[in-house]
Amino acid sequence: MADMTHGLSGFSSRSIHAGYEPDSLYGPINTPIYASTTFAQDGLNELRGGFEYTRCGNPTIDALEKTVAALEGAQYGRAFSSGMAATDVILRILLRPGDHLILGHDAYGGTWRLIDQAFGQWGVEYTVVDTTDVAAVEAALRPNTKLIWLETPTNPALSITDIAAIAAIKQQAALVVDNTFASPYLQQPLALGADHVLHSATKYLGGHSDVVGGLVVTNCAEFDEQLLWFQGGVGPIPSPFDAYLTARGIKTLAVRMERHCDNAEAIAAHLEASDQVATVLYPGLESHPGHEVAKRQMKRFGGMISVRFRSEEAARVFCLNTRLICLAESLGGVESLVEHPATMTHQSATGSQLEVPRDLVRISIGIEDVEDLIADIDVALQAVAAAEAAAEASVDA
Repeated sequence: MADMTHGLSGFSSRSIHAGYEPDSLYGPINTPIYASTTFAQDGLNELRGGFEYTRCGNPTIDALEKTVAALEGAQYGRAFSSGMAATDVILRILLRPGDHLILGHDAYGGTWRLIDQAFGQWGVEYTVVDTTDVAAVEAALRPNTKLIWLETPTNPALSITDIAAIAAIKQQAALVVDNTFASPYLQQPLALGADHVLHSATKYLGGHSDVVGGLVVTNCAEFDEQLLWFQGGVGPIPSPFDAYLTARGIKTLAVRMERHCDNAEAIAAHLEASDQVATVLYPGLESHPGHEVAKRQMKRFGGMISVRFRSEEAARVFCLNTRLICLAESLGGVESLVEHPATMTHQSATGSQLEVPRDLVRISIGIEDVEDLIADIDVALQAVAAAEAAAEASVDA
C-alpha cells in the first residue's frame, strides 16, 4: 500500500493522507475495511501485496500504523487491541526477571496494576518516583534499570515531566512515554529523546468513544521487529473495523484538539476562580508547577482538567450533579466526561504509592459549546456549595 508521508509537512495533511493512497482498482478515498482473515497467494508462500493472514498483517491495520508513525515522526508503528495490550507487549519486550524499572508516582492505575501484579510475580522490580524531579529519577537508577516509564501529562494529576531532561540522564534504560493525554498533535516525545511512544488509541486518536485500541511507535528497527512478532505470535491486534474507526478519527485530530484546548483553557480559568474549588490542576494555568515545562514541550496544554475539592464529599457531589458532562470512565472523546478516579479508574491503586487523593475529580473536556459546559459546571458547583452549607449548619446545630 502506498505511503504518502513524504512531501507532507503539515500535521493535518499527514493525518488525512499519510499511510494510504487510493488504489488503482476502484480508487476508494477512505481506507477500505479489509474484513478478511486470510489472503490469496500467487504461489507457495508468494504473498500478494505482503499479506497472508490478518493476525500477522492486514491492509487496514497497516494503513493506520503508517499514519500514526507519520504523525509522531517515527519510522515504525504497530497497532494493538488496546492501550493495555500495547503496554503489556512493551514491558515483555524490554524486561526480564531481575530487571528494574522506574514508574511515575501518579501513573495510570491500570499500568501500575499490570507492573505490580503480573510483572512483579515474574521477578521484575520497580521504584515509584516523582518523575517531575529529574534528580530523583537519576538517583533511582540502578545497574539493572532497563526502563523508565513516563506519562506527561499524567493521569489523573496532570503532572508534567521534562522529557528531554529525563532522556539526558537515562543511561542504559529505555525511555517509554505514554503520550495518550497530549496526542501527537500536542507533543512529539521521540523528538525530545524518548525511545518508544505509546498511545491508548481509545482516547484522542479515535476521539469518538466508539473504539478500543493501542499504538506503539519507534525509530528502532529491532524493537519494531519484536512488536511485529508479538502481533503475530500472541495476537493482540485490533480488528480491521477498529483500525478503520481509529484512522477515521485521526483525520480530524488537529481540529478536535484545538477545540479541546480552547474549551479546557476557558474552563480551567473559570474553575480556578470558584470558591468551591481548592486547586485546579491544568498545565495551561500559570499556577501549575509544570507550566513552563509544558510550554516548552507541548504545542498547547490539552483537554484534561483535574480539580481538587475541600473534601471527598464535595468531589462526589460535583460528579453527581453535572448533566451535560456525563459521569463515565475514559476520556478524549468529543463529549465531556467527569469521573472520581479514587473510586473509578484508579480504584486498583488504593493503598499503594499511587493512591489518588479522594478529593480529586478528573474532567475530560469535550468539544461542545464552552458556554454550555460552564453552565453545567456552575450547576454542579452550586450543589457543592449547598452541600457544604448544609454540613456546616448541621455541625452548628
